[in-house]
Amino acid sequence: MAVTKTVEPDKINFAVECGIKLLGENRVQEYLSKKDSYDKSAQVQFIGHLQTNKVKYIINDVSMIQSVDSIRLAGEIDRLAKKNNRVMDILLEVNIGDELSKSGVSANELFALAEQACELENVRIKGLMAIPPIGSDEAVFAHMKELFEALKAKKLPNTDISVLSMGMSGDYELAVKHGSNLVRIGTRLFGARDYSKSK
Repeated sequence: MAVTKTVEPDKINFAVECGIKLLGENRVQEYLSKKDSYDKSAQVQFIGHLQTNKVKYIINDVSMIQSVDSIRLAGEIDRLAKKNNRVMDILLEVNIGDELSKSGVSANELFALAEQACELENVRIKGLMAIPPIGSDEAVFAHMKELFEALKAKKLPNTDISVLSMGMSGDYELAVKHGSNLVRIGTRLFGARDYSKSK
């Protein structure tokens, strides 16, 4: 996945021309300002922290929401997906490092959230997402893999546990080593970000 935060649409479209087919958006407002300029051959998923009052702006444009960390958010996605006659694929975000600065459900609360969310008719849990702390050792990545396999083994209804979204420009090799099948790459594709452009 090419992470497009602060990246201009012409650069993103060039990446799509070069073969990138999956884009990751972090911020609703920024996405709304750029989406009409995007090459429509690429799929867009939402990977950033999402407030319930912003779901309505992306419900018909993204193919997956990776950052679901509460039943309240899952419920709002479900409500709007039903209203728009679709089923939204979601990942449950795990705060694997228990960092106060990051969103995500704790590992201890993950399965309770999954058991609630799987009862919603218009969302489908596809797996897990995490942002391990910078400099994490292999044990953190291995723990995410264990949680992923444990969730898959539960065989909850209305789920298709097949995606482990883990790893970014600085740690994607470790992530892949420990089972990630979706890495989110920004800096390695587009260079260091200029956050002054962030909206």
